[in-house]
Amino acid sequence: MLLDTHFLLWIVLDLPRIDEFSWLEHYRPWGVSPVSFLEVQLLAEVGRLAASTPELIDAVGADARFVVDEVPLLTLVRRAVPLSWTRDPFDRLLAAHSEARRTPLCTMDRTLRERHGLVVRELRKPA
Repeated sequence: MLLDTHFLLWIVLDLPRIDEFSWLEHYRPWGVSPVSFLEVQLLAEVGRLAASTPELIDAVGADARFVVDEVPLLTLVRRAVPLSWTRDPFDRLLAAHSEARRTPLCTMDRTLRERHGLVVRELRKPA
């Protein structure tokens, strides 16, 4: 399972929001795209997030709950080019990463959930 940037941050920062997704523990280690690190950096630069990307990269890399999955950039770009249903470059690259690895993307983003074929469909604790 590949985490989108929100899920990555909720887990790393241990935000209360992640509590409703405790079932995710069964899917460890979680895949993380380097694309998420760039998104965090840009969110910090525009003041939407207070984070240190170098520290985040180090923390995620040292945390056994995560596996940073490096997909070749050309592969990501080739997969992302036809995904014209989103104009968000990070969503596009994360969907491309998910496609390249044929692994589900764990996201709450409505557009990704509606348009990307490889999303974790059930985001609530199974009954």
